[in-house]
Amino acid sequence: MDEKLTVRRAPKYGVFLALGAALGILAAMILTFSFSGTFDESPNTGLVYDQGQVFGFLLLICIPVGLAVTGGLALILDRTVGRRTRSVRVDHTVDHDDE
Repeated sequence: MDEKLTVRRAPKYGVFLALGAALGILAAMILTFSFSGTFDESPNTGLVYDQGQVFGFLLLICIPVGLAVTGGLALILDRTVGRRTRSVRVDHTVDHDDE
């Protein structure tokens, strides 16, 4: 019995989101360590933030931004690449495993 199916390519969203998280971590590292901080008190909070705290704050911002950017890119690729479909013919088989 022959059947006709439509096949289309789609991006793997997990790969894009993992790449976005990695890019967010990399951006947070670059932003944290590229600027020499100061050990003065913050005028708003009266606290002194070390580089680890600044890195943590930047992670909270950069990772969601990276996820959003690469997730949006995956959606755009899905819409553009997903339009190209092709039809294939498949044979339906039934296998019986007699043990």
